[in-house]
Formats: sequence, C-alpha cells, structure tokens
Amino acid sequence: MEYGFTTAAYVVAAVLFILSLGGLSGQESAKRAIWYGIVGMALAVLATLCGPGAGNWLLSLVMIAIGGSVGWVVAQRVQMTEMPQLVAAMHSLVGLAAVFVGFNAQIELARVLRAKAEGGVHVFHGFAAVLAHKTPAEIAMLKIEVFLGIFIGAVTFTGSVVAFGKLAGRVDGKPKKLPGGHMLNAGALALSVLLGILYCAGVGPAILWLILITLLAFFIGYHLIMGIGGADMPVVVSMLNSYSGWAAAAIGFTLGNDLLIVVGALVGSSGAILSYIMCKAMNRNFVSVILGGFGGETGPAAEITGEQIAIDAEGVAAALNDADSIVIVPGYGMAVAQAQGAVSELTRKLRAAGKEVRFAIHPVAGRLPGHMNVLLAEAKVPYDIVLEMDEINDDFPNTDVVIVIGSNDIVNPAAQDDPNSPIAGMPVLEVWKAKQVFVSKRGQGTGYSGIENPLFFKENTRMFYGDAKDSLNKLLPMID
Repeated sequence: MEYGFTTAAYVVAAVLFILSLGGLSGQESAKRAIWYGIVGMALAVLATLCGPGAGNWLLSLVMIAIGGSVGWVVAQRVQMTEMPQLVAAMHSLVGLAAVFVGFNAQIELARVLRAKAEGGVHVFHGFAAVLAHKTPAEIAMLKIEVFLGIFIGAVTFTGSVVAFGKLAGRVDGKPKKLPGGHMLNAGALALSVLLGILYCAGVGPAILWLILITLLAFFIGYHLIMGIGGADMPVVVSMLNSYSGWAAAAIGFTLGNDLLIVVGALVGSSGAILSYIMCKAMNRNFVSVILGGFGGETGPAAEITGEQIAIDAEGVAAALNDADSIVIVPGYGMAVAQAQGAVSELTRKLRAAGKEVRFAIHPVAGRLPGHMNVLLAEAKVPYDIVLEMDEINDDFPNTDVVIVIGSNDIVNPAAQDDPNSPIAGMPVLEVWKAKQVFVSKRGQGTGYSGIENPLFFKENTRMFYGDAKDSLNKLLPMID
C-alpha cells in the first residue's frame, strides 16, 4: 500500500514540477507556476516521509522545521539585487548534499558487505536493507553512481561558492587561473577518473579514494569558476544550476528515488538548455563555458576618443516631452537603486501623455536570467511593452529617446567594433542608433565587469549622473 501511495505521489509531484517549469517561461503564468512547484515539493516530502523504509519521523520533522525557518528568514531579508548570489548559494547546498549522501551510501555499503562477510543472521533497516538485497552487478553500478554524485556535487559546491563571492563583490570579478590553466583542470579530472576506477573496482581503501576524489573535484570547481570573468556570471549561474541537477539525479539513482532522478534530470537539462541559449546570446562557445576560463584577457582594447557630457533632469525631461517614441533599457544599476517603482511611474506618465514607451531586455541583463523581467513585473509594468532584444533591436534607428538605466555591457558598441574587447562578438542592444541616448549612472566608473563603454562618449549620448531612483524621481514632476 505504501509503495503504491509513494509512487502515485511521486508521479503527481513530477507533473507539478514540469508544469512549474513550463509556467515560469511566461510572466503572466509565473505566479501560478511557483505554486505548482510549492505543492509538488510538499507532496514529495510527504510521500518520502510516509514511503517504504522511512523512519526517524521526529528527527525529520525537526530538521524540516529548522530548514524551513532558516529559509523563511533568508527569503525575507534578501533583496532582489541579491537574488543571483542567493541562487548560487542554493546550488552550493545541493552539491554539498550530494557529497554527503554519496559518502553515507559508501559507509552503509561497507557496513552491509562487512556483515555479510562475517556470516550469521543480520537484520538491516532503511537504506541498508535495500543494499543488502543488491547483486554484485547492482553494487558495481551503485559505486559508479556514488562516484558521479560526489564528483559533480563537489564541483558544484566550490564552483557555486566562488560564484557567490564574485556576485556579492567579495571575490575579484576578474578571471584568474593558476599557472598551467586548463592543464591543471584536465590533470585533476584525469586523476579523479583513475581514482574512480579504483573505487568502483574495489581496489584499495574506498573511503580514501572518495576523499581524494572530493578534494580534486573541489579544486576543479574552484579553478573553473575563478577563471571566468564577472561579465559572464549570468551564464555561470545557469551552468551551476545544471550541475546541481545532474548531481541530484546521480544521487537519485544511488538512493533508488525515482522522483529525485526526474527532478534532477529536469533541473540539469533545463539549466543546460538555458546556458546554451545564453551562450548564443553572448556569442560564447558552449563547450568553453562548460570547461571554464572564457571571458579572459584579449589584446589591447581600442582607444576611446571624446568625453562624457553630463545633462541635468531638466534637459532629460525636455527631450522626453518632445519625443514620440521612447525605449527604456534596464540593467543591474536599476536593481541596486531599487528604481523599478520610479521607472514604472515614469512609464505611466509618458504613456498617459500619448507617447510610445517600450522596454528592451537583453537575455543576460542583470546578473541572473530574467532578473529585469521580474523587477519590472514587480513594479507592475505592462507585460506587452517589455520586449526581448531580437524583437526591438531593429527599431532603435526610429526611436527618439533611449534611457539606459544602470546597464553597461549589453549596450556596449565595442562588442561590434572592437575585436579585442572581452565582449567582442556579443549581440548587444544597439541603442546608439537612436536619435538621443540618456545614460543614468552613478559615476564614470566601468562597472562590475570593468569594461569601458564607448557609448558614453558618443555625440548623441548624455550622462545623467546620480542614483537612478533619485534621478528618475526628479524627472517625474517635469513630465507634461
């Protein structure tokens, strides 16, 4: 009976997770999709607690309560600007969990094999009981699953920790590699595979091999992500999301948990697909992303001529009042300033004055895929005027005014004009083709990625310096 309930619950939960992923692809269905995911996870946890081999319910409930309470507190405190690093932190926990589960599986397996070797009658419970009935071929397959789960999980853990540090500004965003670069990663990978073969073949101390594999994987995860530049962190977050999914799937095979296999495969495949889409949007090679070390040093950048010319709120307001078509390009600076509310109010006033206002969203705007879409939806900006890069890029030559709020790389013409630029070849929003461009920016720095932007020096560009929220609030009373 309990097997039937657990299987049925897992099927329903899997369907809910699929519906959740599908719904998250659209802004209007995203809220409903989140509830699908919440209900699916609650059902999965309940089925696992009530399923075969379950036990220690009191301890499980206490741990769920503690974890849920910590999650609630963290969710309440984290600002939207900190969501990318929060996601990276969550990925690290998934990876670390995979490592712990893998080691526990090996400890239980060793205990069962030792008891069988000693002879006599032994009564096993829980996961050990499952292991006791496995054939030698099944045990060999289990060891492969343990090796993959620990290796991928360890890479995900340290990689996610480094990504968190870079996103939070606690680690230098510039790419850094140790002498030897990719050869070190290749050597560590080769040694990990060799130790994995020894472990799976039962040669030597199994726990020692797993510890060494874990340490090597920790190094690979650290070195891979340290070798990636800050401008490419959105792709890294997506890539680590995929890694965490495959780690979960591998552990699902180890535990014989069908739902964990399905969910891990969903997360792993969706993360990989998203990484591929983002690589295409940034003109990156997908294999280079997986191997790490892209976004590094190139030749000398082209010299930028001209000067940055500032403009005050009155000048920007006059241009907006005279314009018929306006495009707003949001970036991470808008998130930092929490200016989405002011942007929404400016949009409302401009549209009420009969002007065409639209938003241009680059696939990697912000530090997380969909970051800007979430902020604009939160501020109740109409979905139908929020357009992707491919939908709006051809319209800039016919646009009167473009307002860039806290963006740098995604509007950088060097991507097209300078082959030595770190972002050379990356598709960008061609805002410089509009009649007038106003850039809302705190100061004259190069921003998070450290790449200079020739847009700021063009004749049709004016710099609207100051905190984005304060600057936009100054504009609002001046809009007719």
